[in-house]
Amino acid sequence: MKYLYIFFGILAVGFIAVQLFAMSTQKNIETYPYKVEKEYENFEVRTYEASLFTSVKLNSSDYKSSSCNGFSILAGYIFGDNKENEKIAMTSPVAMQLEDSMTMMFLVPKKFNKENLPEPNQKRIEFKEVPSKRVAAIEFGGWADDEKIATHKQELIEALKKQGIQHNGNFYSLGYNAPYEMINRRNEVIVELEG
Repeated sequence: MKYLYIFFGILAVGFIAVQLFAMSTQKNIETYPYKVEKEYENFEVRTYEASLFTSVKLNSSDYKSSSCNGFSILAGYIFGDNKENEKIAMTSPVAMQLEDSMTMMFLVPKKFNKENLPEPNQKRIEFKEVPSKRVAAIEFGGWADDEKIATHKQELIEALKKQGIQHNGNFYSLGYNAPYEMINRRNEVIVELEG
């Protein structure tokens, strides 16, 4: 019995250490810059700066398979799978454009531009310049999946309709945490606004 307590004690300490490490590294990660224009009851309107992304188009509208596949391709690139074997810092959030064929995107750190980014070994990876834009964003916790994304997307549509705010139908799912983070997980569904 004593060894069982020791085993579970070690597991608990390991779990806490991993979560504390995740929370401390999250603070130092470069994020997609935005300003909040207005807060509503369950969503907010933001303005995002023009930014550069690495992206990969996927052949599925299923979030789980697309996110796993897309993440492994883009993470491979930033961890050195490129012509210069150069590592690029991880950024946040990981964005997924919600279409029939989803596109996953990683924000490129500010020190890079299209000209000085290392060339990907994977031909499917593209660099995408996203102009500044206004969006509406709704937040939810836990792990994102197709059902949660669909629920919050519908909630956002209804909330915007209630406020008389027009959108253009370009929805994205944003995930802010590493897969091993279990505490304070943050996800969002955003949509680009008209005008």
